[in-house]
Amino acid sequence: MLPTDGLVCFPGQTWEKVLSKVKKAVVFMDDRCSESLHWNGGAALLFEAGARNIKQFSSFEAGAQNEPKAVFVVSTVLKGRTADIIKDIISLSHFQYCVVFTTVPHSIHLLANNVSADLEGNPVFEQFEEKLCEWMGDMNYTAEVMHAPVVFAPLTQHLHILPAFSDLFPLLDVDLESINEKRPEKKRFGSLMDVDLHSLPPELQIQIKTLVSTLNGLFEFISTREESFSVGPMSRLIATELANLPQAKNRRKTAPNKASVVFVDRTLDLTGAVGHHGDNLAEKILSVLPQLPGHVTDVQVDMMELTHLKQTTDTKGILAPGCLAQNQSATARLLWETMLVAKQKEAVIEVRRQLVEAASKENLPIKMSLGRVTAEQLCSYVQLFRDSWGALESHSGVLQLGLAAAQALRHPDLQRWDACLAFERLLLQALGDSDLAGVLKQLLPLIKSSESGTGSDLSMDDLLVLLVYVYSVAKEACPGGSEEEKQVEKVEQELIGALTLRLTRESTLSPLVQEITGVLCPEELTMECAHSALESMFGTLRGVARARDHLKNFRSVFTSGDGTHQATYRPLLKQVLEEIFHSDRRECPDIEHMSGGLTELLKTGFSMFMKVSRPHPSDHPLLFLFLVGGVTPSELRLIREVVSTHKSGTQVIIMSTRLLRPSDVPRLLFNIDRLRPDIGV
Repeated sequence: MLPTDGLVCFPGQTWEKVLSKVKKAVVFMDDRCSESLHWNGGAALLFEAGARNIKQFSSFEAGAQNEPKAVFVVSTVLKGRTADIIKDIISLSHFQYCVVFTTVPHSIHLLANNVSADLEGNPVFEQFEEKLCEWMGDMNYTAEVMHAPVVFAPLTQHLHILPAFSDLFPLLDVDLESINEKRPEKKRFGSLMDVDLHSLPPELQIQIKTLVSTLNGLFEFISTREESFSVGPMSRLIATELANLPQAKNRRKTAPNKASVVFVDRTLDLTGAVGHHGDNLAEKILSVLPQLPGHVTDVQVDMMELTHLKQTTDTKGILAPGCLAQNQSATARLLWETMLVAKQKEAVIEVRRQLVEAASKENLPIKMSLGRVTAEQLCSYVQLFRDSWGALESHSGVLQLGLAAAQALRHPDLQRWDACLAFERLLLQALGDSDLAGVLKQLLPLIKSSESGTGSDLSMDDLLVLLVYVYSVAKEACPGGSEEEKQVEKVEQELIGALTLRLTRESTLSPLVQEITGVLCPEELTMECAHSALESMFGTLRGVARARDHLKNFRSVFTSGDGTHQATYRPLLKQVLEEIFHSDRRECPDIEHMSGGLTELLKTGFSMFMKVSRPHPSDHPLLFLFLVGGVTPSELRLIREVVSTHKSGTQVIIMSTRLLRPSDVPRLLFNIDRLRPDIGV
């Protein structure tokens, strides 16, 4: 089997173990595993395998009296909160047979229980089996606990998201300060690049080790030995762990296929993550349509257009929503891929073409119209199917994607998207003409005009996104000296003041602002609370500005303009790929090779005085590009274009912790505890 064929099979293969156990069972599943299942065939997979029911993994759920068998599928460690929820569910039920699947391997459960020795068998899982029998009320009942790495969500054949790691985000200077606080002064780290895995809190160690174990399982399945490379401190920790994992070392001795894997930290370029410059239909769908509850990636598509119901308060929520994950139809899968990687105009034309083709196949009375595609036109095509149940069922995947496109195109929030894009362009040009203090000053009128209801209609969330945009690009655009730093600090204090005033005058608080301030309603938000939250936020933003300080070749994502050219944003990902596929195969100090053994170290050492070629990311026909912290749809197209331009013949598989929308980034920067991710304990 070719590695690429194995890669297509692997996500589904991980579910086989679970499917073999669900017959006649009620299945309890946490959100992260549910999202993986959603992109691998959905609930239908479990029902076809004989499951009786699927329920949320929650203390408020239970099995019915006539349901003696339960299967639990979780993405967390089997202790603490996770164990409590399983106990609660069992206590409220009448189970005689329980099976628990966790995506965290047994070796990492030993670490979570502070066991350093490599014990025979699976003692932690065996102890948990005893607990399950205890909770069921009879030690003669049956309990099984096992590992199943059900973490891959294949959005397309070339893009895999890992929802279980959606909150894994590269560390910043504020996190380094927290790490150093607990260390003796002489042993403090000078930069994030000096931090080793064992210096991190146990929660983050467990998450990184689980990710590495998962990737090792994938490479084992496709019989591949990989060379690991990294760009950025978090990527370095992951790549080092993968290079030195004993199971990975054993696999690399005999695996016949070869690949390179390059890990890249998202924090090295947040301008691309928050920017609205992507001419991409999927990006807009993901940004304006409401998310599916409990999901990180997929959205809710209103299906009302497929009925004769009228939009009223009585009919709201009466229909189950549609979504973007269309696993059953090859046509719909190809359309989704086009929406994800093509330019918006091409994608919208393809949506119309597929709807017209589907209507023609079903002999529906379609009126052809050329020229610009509108939301109304797409809706009129979709509505042709509502009186034909057979046609609706045959083409439901394409119809859901068509409705998603139409609902995004006519969404009122798209005007704000265009406004943000205009401001980003203005700020980028200003960075070429002014210093950082001058650029930040330009944000003050925006904050004040938004507050007074005049001028721009930017929300508080939009303003936070613009701040991330500026800080991520600003360091190279305006290097400045100590005098300029004082000016920047002065303007930052003015911004904090203006934003504090703006926050305390808000009539409603967005979920993002609620999380940043820890306050749910505007009446409870005091000046002190808002000011303190914003002070902390600007501390994080300063870390964003310094994220590329350790790099040599990739220090800048900004090209200043001149008399004939405007200032432009240079995506870091594009720079990394152009370096990898450069015809000279030159060495780049920023793309660090992680060696996993003495032979590799000797090879690296000898290359200093002998002509020994060091491993290079372009050495192999398969390249895994893993973006730690998320990837945007626009970047998917950029990757495809760079690979195509260089005609390298290398196949690139993209993996990431999440598919990003601009609004995700402030949450990942200001709200989550990056050092202590939720591992269910």
